[in-house]
Amino acid sequence: MKIHEYQGKEILRKFGIATPRGIACFSVDEAVKAAEELGGNIWVVKAQIHAGGRGKGGGVKLARSLDEVRQNANAILGMQLVTHQTGAAGQKVRRLLVEDGADIRKEYYVAALTDRATQTVAMMASSEGGMDIEEVAHKTPEKIIKVFVNPLVGLTDAQALELANGIGVPAGSTAQAVATFKNLYTCYMETDASLAEINPLILEGNGNIKALDAKFNFDSNALYRHPEIVAYRDLDEEDADEIEASKFDLAYISLDGNIGCLVNGAGLAMATMDTIKLFGAEPANFLDVGGGATTEKVTEAFKIMLKNDKVKGILVNIFGGIMKCDTIATGVVAAAREVHLSVPLVVRMKGTNEDMGKKILAESGLPIIAADTMAEAATKIVAALQ
Repeated sequence: MKIHEYQGKEILRKFGIATPRGIACFSVDEAVKAAEELGGNIWVVKAQIHAGGRGKGGGVKLARSLDEVRQNANAILGMQLVTHQTGAAGQKVRRLLVEDGADIRKEYYVAALTDRATQTVAMMASSEGGMDIEEVAHKTPEKIIKVFVNPLVGLTDAQALELANGIGVPAGSTAQAVATFKNLYTCYMETDASLAEINPLILEGNGNIKALDAKFNFDSNALYRHPEIVAYRDLDEEDADEIEASKFDLAYISLDGNIGCLVNGAGLAMATMDTIKLFGAEPANFLDVGGGATTEKVTEAFKIMLKNDKVKGILVNIFGGIMKCDTIATGVVAAAREVHLSVPLVVRMKGTNEDMGKKILAESGLPIIAADTMAEAATKIVAALQ
């Protein structure tokens, strides 16, 4: 789950990390009122979408008068903001953040994230914060400093100091930087985040350290512990089919291909998509029905897949462990009948009650194509489309 920048900053402040003053807005008039309330003579009007690169896409603008606040808010609110993370379609801007301008002396980058390679929490920092951090990571990775944290100990003062010194924080601001890094680690752990990123973390002219942006990803499996974070969810920023799938406890992600995939287990789902690509086609989705699939869940899965006009065939790949093949077969037959399936359907199932499942499919009277191996299944669905 992702949240907006202004929501991320609310969380950072709860953990003692300084941010500029800002007010979230949903209309142009609210943006002007926010600037009046904040006072001063310089403000930043920022698009709020779940994607990075907003500045390069024209979604962050400086204003030196209330008239400019109005002009910028009017230009950004409602725009289809295209960034390197949104894809060509972009994302419609429905919310703004108006905040105080900042006296930026230096921009840094810092993040806490789950590092799968070392199976630890990594704290990363760089002296080259800002809009081009991806380029820094690609071209000059030596400018990114990493420390790996023992969760039983937490981020130590020595590790935080290593980060601060490594990115060149001035001596007079080191103590603030160390405290910020330690607070960010605590925030990451206590919110069950998978990513807590500040880019840029700025050094102001007066030497203060402040978070100028905030990006969070949260582990969806832990959200039941955090109703206050769930309340931040913005459904307008999420794929409608993925939202519908979540209502039925289906793990669904839309992709760009034309072969719908229905699989039980995330690992098998990934392998199925790889196999489809190996045989020259492209998957239209990732869809894991899990270990407790019912006829209703399978039917809803078919409905969601077929909402995508690009789907020209469906591949069902089931390993019957806890999930029995006959249960899936019954669901597949019921779903195919209910949705009046008109695209080719290939079913491969192995494991518990496999023979019963195959019998149910064979006796259904439906034009279901059976397969015994993943390679055979992929070959048959690609051939059926051709």
